[in-house]
Amino acid sequence: MAGIRVQGSDAELEEPTLVEGFPGVGLVGKIATDHLVEQLDMRYYASVHCEGLPRIGVYRGGDRTAQPPVRLYVSEEHDLIALQSDAPISSQAVANVADCLTGWIVDRGATPLYLSGLPAERDDEDRPDIYGIATGDGAERLEATDIAVPPEDGVITGPTGALINRAAQEDYGSLGLVVQCNPRFPDPEAASVLLEDGIGPLADLEVDVQDLVDRAEEIRAKREQLAQQMQAIGQDESSQAQPLRMYQ
Repeated sequence: MAGIRVQGSDAELEEPTLVEGFPGVGLVGKIATDHLVEQLDMRYYASVHCEGLPRIGVYRGGDRTAQPPVRLYVSEEHDLIALQSDAPISSQAVANVADCLTGWIVDRGATPLYLSGLPAERDDEDRPDIYGIATGDGAERLEATDIAVPPEDGVITGPTGALINRAAQEDYGSLGLVVQCNPRFPDPEAASVLLEDGIGPLADLEVDVQDLVDRAEEIRAKREQLAQQMQAIGQDESSQAQPLRMYQ
């Protein structure tokens, strides 16, 4: 049965922020969300069974527990939910997944924070730029931060783009962060910027990203196969931002 199933006890949340981590270009959203779950010791909250999601089981080294590929984690202390995904979403499933998740997010009164990478060539010394977008009344929350406005027209594709599209249709308040990233390899540095300059201020969190930066090479090696998968599939399946002129 499609839907979202709470695992264990329900969570007591007030006005939660939901951070989305579907794989996309540079794996920036996934790396950032995985780090958030680990750093805040968030507990496994719910399994996601929206129609079209891969019917696979995921397990970790050193742990016998198998889980579905898309899961929600919660921190009641931080009024936070995080969506963790270990598999790409097919283009045929994107609309169903967006409808399924948006319905649940609205029912919970959560403000979703959608994450996307913008392919960009940059020197290693350059800090990636980050931009903020919003739907509904989400812009008010962005105005209270130093997150820049996008400098040019653009689009966001894949499941993240579909989620933003759905929020815009419903005029529901959502936030989006777009960060410059390496288009070919996992980019932990860009993910750290998402956490430090975007997610932190918007969700009122202090997240230590030093470990993420220190282990950048290790993270790249572990995530390289998934990054190659994301490059091989079409843009409808891979969440990424790009200039509007390239999309037309």
